[in-house]
Amino acid sequence: MLHAMPELPEVEVTRRGIAPHIEGRPLQRTIVRNASLRWPVAPNLDVLTRGLIVNSTERRGKYLMLHFDTGTQLIHLGMSGSLRLVSRDEPPATHDHIDWVFEQCALRLRDPRRFGAVLWHPVSEGPVLAHPRLARLGVEPFDAAFNARMLHEAIKNKESSIKTLLLGGQIVVGVGNIYASESLFRARIHPLTPGRRVSLARCERLVAAVRATLADAIAAGGSSLRDFVHSDGSSGYFQLDTAVYDRAGLPCKRCPNGIVRKIIQQQRATYYCPRCQR
Repeated sequence: MLHAMPELPEVEVTRRGIAPHIEGRPLQRTIVRNASLRWPVAPNLDVLTRGLIVNSTERRGKYLMLHFDTGTQLIHLGMSGSLRLVSRDEPPATHDHIDWVFEQCALRLRDPRRFGAVLWHPVSEGPVLAHPRLARLGVEPFDAAFNARMLHEAIKNKESSIKTLLLGGQIVVGVGNIYASESLFRARIHPLTPGRRVSLARCERLVAAVRATLADAIAAGGSSLRDFVHSDGSSGYFQLDTAVYDRAGLPCKRCPNGIVRKIIQQQRATYYCPRCQR
């Protein structure tokens, strides 16, 4: 089991899990037990949202959005957060900071490290995608705009490593640390390769690899979706059968004589096969 901060697949799995239970339903009240998250929670959040119907849910990068007529609730899970569906009368634990209470259930935010965020964006301030936390995000990995030519154009003059560029979030969102290592392995690209040295052909492979890796992660999360939504949250991360991540010193799964190596890039672990990825 790989434990890391919630990334795009975890947030998308969460969105898919909660959507059937809250979309089209009125929010009866919002209980804020601790407003001291990464940014302070609006003190009048309950007043702003009480009685409003959740029209739809959406994800942008690692932000989950609950859309109401008068605005959008933006939720970020930070380093250690999770959202769970619980019964309305389930007592909160120490790190259960916010409940969104509906008629049949409550949506509960648990965030031990309090690096998450709960923000309110009123419609009077314009489109939610123009919110400062969303406006500068890169393209979604499953969007048609994320293609080989776009990626090549974005990195062709960059000295930074391709792994660093993937993690940055300004080009494409959602390629977290695990997924960057796995995607580069699938695309046969060494993680230290400068962006300017990644050809258009290799960008084609990398775009396909990023999409496949994230799709596999979402599918793997889907297999434990029921447990994620209805359990006590202790197993809120999916199991992913990785090819290189967290496998330092083990044989490569693709080539006969390769041994997976680990290096540190920007204080994060990177895993790769030196024989496959040149």
